Amino acid sequence: MNSTFHDLFDLKGRVAIVTGGLGILGQHFCLALAEYGAHVVVADLDGEAAACQAIKLGETTGVACAGFACDVADPESVEALVAHTVERFGGIDILHNNAASKSDDLPAFFAPVEDYTLDEWRKIMAVNLDGVFLVSRCVGRRMIDQGRGGSIIHTGSIYGQLGSDPRIYKGSEYLGVSINNPPVYAASKAGVAGLARYLATNWASHNIRVNTLVPGGVKSGQNAEFVNRYSQRVPLGRMGNPEDLVGALLYLASDASRYVTGQCLHVDGGLSAW
Repeated sequence: MNSTFHDLFDLKGRVAIVTGGLGILGQHFCLALAEYGAHVVVADLDGEAAACQAIKLGETTGVACAGFACDVADPESVEALVAHTVERFGGIDILHNNAASKSDDLPAFFAPVEDYTLDEWRKIMAVNLDGVFLVSRCVGRRMIDQGRGGSIIHTGSIYGQLGSDPRIYKGSEYLGVSINNPPVYAASKAGVAGLARYLATNWASHNIRVNTLVPGGVKSGQNAEFVNRYSQRVPLGRMGNPEDLVGALLYLASDASRYVTGQCLHVDGGLSAW
């Protein structure tokens, strides 16, 4: 019997939106989806940069891609993103809710929970959780109307699943600022996973699958002290790299996971297995 299992990962002809497509992880996710044949829509706050990135993707992979500006916390901006995508490619098959807020006030973002301001909390929640809801709602509506199902993936975090260990943050910095695991980050990422389970059961009858990709810590500018302390907490002995997450995303986006919905797929070097 001839095996065709490799075709399960084929995304040729499908249309994928990736929010936060210009980010550290987003760029890798966009490239992977395009390499496997999907028409990728790079969505980010900077529309001009997103369009340039889409051109590069097309030149690299030979697949038509597009880039559009989108503020996921703004319902009108989200509606425009979906309308532009459908106008350009005719529909949507894959949504990767990858956008997350990079606070413009790092001291406020990393403030202790007992001093955390409501303004900072709401600013981060507007992107990390409200944005995931707004984009999912709009794209889900479109997928239901299309009648051909689809796959929605949220980027979560290990800290939306587990409590953080304050000991690894002693002497730790990010871009020169002392860091911790902010309460709003943990709460927003826990909410993302809960929303995914809700949507998975409510949209299953439309063959729309909704899952959460749960990364562990990924190297992104932390100092050596943090990298060392974190790595000692991980069974595989290191922090993650963006490339480590690509295979899991392709699995969740493709027919390889066609019987998987409402799940959290941990890519964390075994941290959650302790």
